[in-house]
Amino acid sequence: MENLAAKPAIVVLGHEYRDQIVAELEARYAHDYDIVAPATGEDAYVLLAEAKQEGRRIAMFVCEYFASGEKATHVLTKMRTKVPTARRLVVVPIERFRDAQDAMREAMANGAIDGSLLLPQGPRDEEFHTAVCEHLSDWGSSVNTSEIDSTRVIVDGPDADADRIIDFLTRMGIPHRVYQADSPIGREVIALTEPGARLPLVHWPTGNLLASVPTNAELGSALYGTPQDVAGEVVRDLIVVGAGPAGLAAAVYASSEGLDVLIIDEGPVGGQAGTSSMIRNYLGFPRGISGMRFALRARTQAQRFGARFLVGWTVTRLAPGGGNQPHTIEVGGVELRARTVLIATGVDYRRLGVSAIEDLVGSGVSYGAATSTARAMRGRPVFVVGGANSAGQAAVHLARFASSVTILVRGEGLAATMSDYLIREIEGTPRITVRPHTEVVEAGGDGHLEWLTLRDNRSGDEEQLPAAGLYLLLGAAPSCGWLPPEVARDPHGFVLAGADTPWQSWQGGRPPAPYATTLPGVFVAGDIRCGSMKRVASASGEGAAVVPLVHARLAELAGEGHS
Repeated sequence: MENLAAKPAIVVLGHEYRDQIVAELEARYAHDYDIVAPATGEDAYVLLAEAKQEGRRIAMFVCEYFASGEKATHVLTKMRTKVPTARRLVVVPIERFRDAQDAMREAMANGAIDGSLLLPQGPRDEEFHTAVCEHLSDWGSSVNTSEIDSTRVIVDGPDADADRIIDFLTRMGIPHRVYQADSPIGREVIALTEPGARLPLVHWPTGNLLASVPTNAELGSALYGTPQDVAGEVVRDLIVVGAGPAGLAAAVYASSEGLDVLIIDEGPVGGQAGTSSMIRNYLGFPRGISGMRFALRARTQAQRFGARFLVGWTVTRLAPGGGNQPHTIEVGGVELRARTVLIATGVDYRRLGVSAIEDLVGSGVSYGAATSTARAMRGRPVFVVGGANSAGQAAVHLARFASSVTILVRGEGLAATMSDYLIREIEGTPRITVRPHTEVVEAGGDGHLEWLTLRDNRSGDEEQLPAAGLYLLLGAAPSCGWLPPEVARDPHGFVLAGADTPWQSWQGGRPPAPYATTLPGVFVAGDIRCGSMKRVASASGEGAAVVPLVHARLAELAGEGHS
């Protein structure tokens, strides 16, 4: 049980530069963290044992390049077995920087450490402190229980709606605390509700607003309003359907160029990318960035330029504009009009199709990474199904908490479907094993997942194993059934654009522009586009590339006297 009354600790390991590191950290972080520096390795183990017994949180290990005669990578590997959730940084003095590079690269690649930093050479080394702050922020959002008691979620044991609500709040970056119904806080909040109110219950900090089993639309409306709030006679320049990397990029670039932009998403902002615990191969973020922080920064950026959001609302219809009239988007029974529309809904995860597993969704079974549930897996066995990057990222994050993580793939292994950097990190994480040629065929438990039956797809042999969590990341299933027939799609439901569109829709023997669909003024970007790369960077690039096409369409309409 975490002791939230005590400050989290930053543990400094080393000898030669220990006092210098401690002074540097105390000057910035002593108000919120205890900076502790055990004198020997034995003292460090005693400290960790006491911390575990007292429920004291260890946020970070900071180790100098050599500590107690051992390289930092070896020391931190040992610390990782004791406190896998703590962030691990190596501080290298400038005179050893060049010689340390190969070892640091290898250690970061296999997940032994989270980063290496130069020992500060003088006052106000902001690059050093930026790195420390980013790692502490990542620890705080993904590991630490929120200490901000504003939004409260009252639950009564495992529940699919509770998982959905907590995931929504987590991915939107809203600090919240979860309380059981029979706790003092739980009883206090329930007393404020109408008799018979169902759980889970959300108690917002503003005006004691209470919501019983709120939908995503109700949660989103508390933040950004309803479709009625953005309706009226206005015709927008661009409506973006989908707030993943493609939609967010388009919103940022379009709104920064003065266009009137509205973004609509049925879930939290970020799409599938928003569920990632850590995106490490995105250009410009050498220390990586979590999907939640990526989405939060992009959302803030778009809002800064004037874009508006509707979050938690599902688009139900796109009605093409007659001639050169605006298109109509229907959401929540309200019609919204725009001169151009971007389809950036991304994809859903394919369903496994095992009825017993479907019955346990929200009770130990999750489609997607569901990073908000990772803490509940502490010390328990979990399984991840899938071989793409999203599955690898989920497994690495879960390994900080679970006693074991098993990645299940139907094929030979991960090499054909997962990035090399993730494979190396998985291979360097002792708690993770990869089990090829394996499928999940059955599951069960008393109200919560307790076991899985696995089948070897070569021999047909089956085995039942204990399991507390099952995370299913099974690939792409398009989610745009609301599109009209005027928007052409391939047999699998992905939207066709550019030269991939049917030749019958071409004008003068030429296909539509890249990312333009068969309906003029309607564009597509990201995972929902037929032939896309299914990567965060490519989706962001596609979203940005759509904006010149939007400008061209608007200029075309203006030249024809359309308003």
